[in-house]
Amino acid sequence: MKIREMAVPDAYHVTPLKHRDARGCFYESFRHGRLAEEIGRPVPVAQVNYSVSRRGVLRGLHGTLLPPGQAKVVSVVRGAVLDIVVDLRVGSPAYGAHEANWLDAESGEALFVAEGLVHGFLALTDDTCVSYLCSTEFVPGTQLDIDPLDAELDLPWGLSEAPLMSQKDASAISVREARRAGLLPRYEDCLAHYRSLRAAH
Repeated sequence: MKIREMAVPDAYHVTPLKHRDARGCFYESFRHGRLAEEIGRPVPVAQVNYSVSRRGVLRGLHGTLLPPGQAKVVSVVRGAVLDIVVDLRVGSPAYGAHEANWLDAESGEALFVAEGLVHGFLALTDDTCVSYLCSTEFVPGTQLDIDPLDAELDLPWGLSEAPLMSQKDASAISVREARRAGLLPRYEDCLAHYRSLRAAH
């Protein structure tokens, strides 16, 4: 597999090596050792989640508070999405940076989203299924939800009509509100967290 760091530091784009024959293809979507080698720390899988969405559904921007934080490997097992990762770590040299990627079941491409980053996606097809390999189990009360349509972020969703959103996402707070409330993770805390994971490895 090929792994490249994205425009958002500590987020990685993973492209699998496909083995094709007359029957179709086979590929690895996740290899712990290879990803750990590239990012310099282990990526344990403690929980696996799936979401199924109709075309036009916008989910996110979601992250988790530190501690405990939660890294994710995000891939599409059916359909296609536009996934956007954003760096909202206060003090990060890349604060406010984002990268958008088209992910679909055909390509098998995946994204690694480190603890402290937020991401969301727009379903581009009906019955789109997204898989999340999560580094920690979900802890109630630690989710960080940011308005994906926040004008301060001006993310390139390419919407031609209003997206379908959950009530929670539609009422999510702006980046400014999250910053004022002290909810955004500090870059130094994230780096310390990543160092502790490397040391434990």
